[in-house]
Amino acid sequence: MATGSRLAVVSGGGTGIGKQIARMFASQGDRVVVIGRREELLRQARAEINEATGADHVIPVSADLTDPKQVRGAAARIAELGAVDVLVNNAGAIIRPPADESLEALARSWQHDLNINLLTAVLLTNALLQQLSRPGGRLIMVSSAAAQRGGAGSHSAGSYAAAKAALHGWALGLARQLGKDGITVNVLAPGYVQETDIFHGQDTADFVTAKVAETLVGRAGTPADVAAAIRYISSPAAGYLTGQIIGLNGGAVLGR
Repeated sequence: MATGSRLAVVSGGGTGIGKQIARMFASQGDRVVVIGRREELLRQARAEINEATGADHVIPVSADLTDPKQVRGAAARIAELGAVDVLVNNAGAIIRPPADESLEALARSWQHDLNINLLTAVLLTNALLQQLSRPGGRLIMVSSAAAQRGGAGSHSAGSYAAAKAALHGWALGLARQLGKDGITVNVLAPGYVQETDIFHGQDTADFVTAKVAETLVGRAGTPADVAAAIRYISSPAAGYLTGQIIGLNGGAVLGR
């Protein structure tokens, strides 16, 4: 199916990278469902995208994607819109440091981070699996360079890197499972991207300088860079691209 007549679903679509991805789909005429926990942010994203594109292609759906009941409800609403041509699992990146040094606090912290960064994708994907277009569906996981080289610092703790790495193995299995149906499954692993909330205010001038110095191109990434990559991966032209972990990091992590 050509772009401009598809239905795309973007989790975490109310802010940052997710909002830019949603804007990209809307700008090419696709209908796009943006899912997030905060209804007000989704409404704001819809208004911003509508103003930027001069059209109304955005459908906000509020849901906590760690809650199976709410995921089921969101999937039912999406089913009313027709087959899903593109599903971008972008939700995540909310890190909760342990409250103290106990194992109990560590367990709570890790469970939270695994739920936000892994379980959200697992539940939403499975809820929408039968609605994915066959053939031609595009299933995309947004991961992180931290999954490829390990997390560092409180903004990218071990639990975050581990959760994102888990997406990789799961996605590769889905690619094997869904290939016969003409559905591609890929992972996009961005490096340092500015204009997001992931760093919780820790992106000081020194922090940014250090991150940029790790790249080979001498700059930070932007949400628009991520959206541009998603544009191709999700396109009808990308039908031979599946089962891949695609690094988008300015050369900070070399391909392997």
